[in-house]
Amino acid sequence: MTDVIRRKIDRARPAQAEGAPGADRGWRLALARAARNAMGLDLQFRSLTIARQSLAEILELAPERSLLALLDGPQGGLGVIMLDPTVTATLIEKQTLGRLSSQPPILRKASRIDAAMVAGVIDRALAGLDEALAEEADLIWAGGFRYASYLEDARPLGLMLEEEVYRVLSAEISLGGTGREGQVILVLPANGRGERPDLQAEAVEAEAPQFTSALNAMVLQTDCRLDAVIGRLTLPLHQIMSMRPEDVLTLPSAAVDAVSLETIEGRRVAGARLGQFRGMRAIKLSEALAVKAASPAAPVPRPAAPQVSEEPPPDLRAAG
Repeated sequence: MTDVIRRKIDRARPAQAEGAPGADRGWRLALARAARNAMGLDLQFRSLTIARQSLAEILELAPERSLLALLDGPQGGLGVIMLDPTVTATLIEKQTLGRLSSQPPILRKASRIDAAMVAGVIDRALAGLDEALAEEADLIWAGGFRYASYLEDARPLGLMLEEEVYRVLSAEISLGGTGREGQVILVLPANGRGERPDLQAEAVEAEAPQFTSALNAMVLQTDCRLDAVIGRLTLPLHQIMSMRPEDVLTLPSAAVDAVSLETIEGRRVAGARLGQFRGMRAIKLSEALAVKAASPAAPVPRPAAPQVSEEPPPDLRAAG
């Protein structure tokens, strides 16, 4: 078993994980930076969820009077981003006035002009998502999308989007520190059509030994309990319940040179004989461990074992 674990450690390599902290963290950073860099707007995430949904479910997602922007992706893939009226009005107000009013914005249906004004922020956010996922597995499905066109309502999505599963990133955000809150929904095809992350082979090889060493140290420090069994005795329950101090139990076939080394599950892994070493009870293996004998790997050189006396300890010798 030890050799099997060693081989697994040797083959270990850092794996690219799908999901957090990939698209989750990447979209948080990308959208917040895009709002700050494009118009100096402080945008913070209150929550973000990632779920898989069908096309029929997506058609019911759009908030009322929301801005719908179609996104063009790799290999003809299409996505959509939805900004609720509060988010759209805040972005427009910040761009046109340079500041946000203390009064709540007037909520209205988004127009094509509104979409053109926020298209730059959307593209900045999507480009930032590409950069954040440059070495993440989520780049395959979340990377490469850009603003394509404006949609007046969600009905055309049923004809434009393919009948497949989509990943939906639903974010609740706060805007400008004025108490304004809104929702941004990013919908992308679940089946990735983009390019795989461009990882440097040298970086992977450099990280692998560190991972291997850490796992090796953790595994080899794990305790493994083995019991040295001289003999076993099975008794009826009524006889056990009637036992008294100084009763003598006879162990059949018990011998100091026929000790069985067993796991806690009772599996025999080696034979041994009882002895002593520096005044303590000890056992000397008389055969190789079964787990090592079954391994095709070459035996690992070990230092010479200390001499163990085969003379049983005095207390055991006195017991017969």
